[in-house]
Amino acid sequence: MDRTGERETAWFTLYLLNLLWATAGTSTQTQSSCSVPPAQQSLVSGIQVLMENSVTSSAYPNPSILIAMNLAGAYNLEAQKLLTYKLMASDAADLSVGELALIIMALTSSCRDPGTKVSILQKQMENWEPSSPSAEALSFYGPSLAILALCQQNSEATLPIAVRFAKTVPASSSTFDIDTEAVMTLALTCMYNKIPVGSEEDYRTLFGQVLKEVVENIGTRIRESGLIGNIYSTGLAMQQPNKEWDCKKTMDAILDEIKQGKFRNPMSIAQILPSLVGKTYLDVPQVSCSPDHEVQPTLPSYLSPVPTLASNITVTYTINNQLRGVELLFNVTIDVSVKNGSALLVVLEEAQRKNPMFKFETTMTSWGLMISSINNIAENNNQNTYWQFLSGKTPLSVGVAAYIPFNHEHITANFTRY
Repeated sequence: MDRTGERETAWFTLYLLNLLWATAGTSTQTQSSCSVPPAQQSLVSGIQVLMENSVTSSAYPNPSILIAMNLAGAYNLEAQKLLTYKLMASDAADLSVGELALIIMALTSSCRDPGTKVSILQKQMENWEPSSPSAEALSFYGPSLAILALCQQNSEATLPIAVRFAKTVPASSSTFDIDTEAVMTLALTCMYNKIPVGSEEDYRTLFGQVLKEVVENIGTRIRESGLIGNIYSTGLAMQQPNKEWDCKKTMDAILDEIKQGKFRNPMSIAQILPSLVGKTYLDVPQVSCSPDHEVQPTLPSYLSPVPTLASNITVTYTINNQLRGVELLFNVTIDVSVKNGSALLVVLEEAQRKNPMFKFETTMTSWGLMISSINNIAENNNQNTYWQFLSGKTPLSVGVAAYIPFNHEHITANFTRY
């Protein structure tokens, strides 16, 4: 193809992408074709109240919940204030780029200055690179959040980071899960729409090509029911502007799942709520910080209020590694006292404080924090190993930041293969 043909092809591609992405920074384009019917607004209010009631002084301060609260308009202003202050006080030193990015966006959505957290994240991303050319798709989730958060703070300073990131994507994009693709799309959309005037046109072409490929990948995951992947990945995927997408069908499917009580976990609610109120993570910088709601709505009948917290409870916590070929075999148990209503993450933190052998590390995923290492034994996708958490002999269905242990429960972290 000669240079004239190349220019015409590039122009046409950019023209199509401009149509697709020009309005991606606003909520109206994404939700213009569908919204929650007035008769079903109580379903949305009900899960929002359930999510907000999970915010307590002893619970893990989940930034995804604060983002959802601020995009939707918080009902529980005390919970909103508590979560904001806890995130403001968080120490950025031990956080992954994904965790730090969510905290920055949460504070931005609360009209709070993230302070040095932004410069720390930028430094981390300047040094970021995939662990290998065939790096696990999951390793791109946190960096995608980081580029989105940095773009909203200073897109010009983020441009070199985003360019380097985008150049790593094509080789791995076909292996990404929907949540990673969704966040990557939001991040590169922010960069695409904020490329400084006078910058090289190659930047726009690069972001446009990656966006086109990732959006097409998401389009292949849309099921006949309208769900995009599974019910929990649909929340982030719904934030994508896709002209081939029947949004109303997806919205009806999600509302039906809510009726069936599928959205009771606070993190799952935090992921779906922005889309239900016509917002995306691109709206974070435009949030109005004046309260929109003064009166807490009535809970639908199928939802029950979170019980009042009582005194301390004791949880028995075991870490176990008996896999052959893995060094440092162990089976160690400790009793931990925490406030009733505390998340399992608090149990792990208290165990670590009492005994260094219970040291653990976390990774931010679309489902929140996941335990990636305990006692210096790390999960390994190449060897199909991971840390499985069980209550008695039953695997937990939610993560450590969401699971609430009961008194005298025996929790086991078992290093195993899948």
